[in-house]
Amino acid sequence: MLAQREKRRSKRSDVRWPVSVESEHGTIQGEIRNISLSGIYVRCDEPLRVNEDFRMAIIPPDHQAIGLTGKVVWADIYGIDEEENAFGMGVCLVEIAKEDQEFLQSAVSPPRAQLKEQREVSNLTH
Repeated sequence: MLAQREKRRSKRSDVRWPVSVESEHGTIQGEIRNISLSGIYVRCDEPLRVNEDFRMAIIPPDHQAIGLTGKVVWADIYGIDEEENAFGMGVCLVEIAKEDQEFLQSAVSPPRAQLKEQREVSNLTH
């Protein structure tokens, strides 16, 4: 059997970082389970709508909170209800400050891979 090929452009790192999500119903608490320069996997006790943008605050250890805008792009099939609300979801990063992106890069990438990955992400955004 052939191994499945990874489709993501950015490497992911397993983390357990708290996240607060601002929704139309108020603040929802959750946890990031893995993260890359382009997306995160979030688990929360309250649902988020698929294909909607949300403001989020990621709270990494020993660092100030990172504010960003993310969009729910997929949901764990076991964590979605009949109204397409997701409890476990993939979120692409829509808007993030450059200094926060640089912090994420140093937090999730091995030093020698950072330059290559930075070029790839830069090429996507230009």
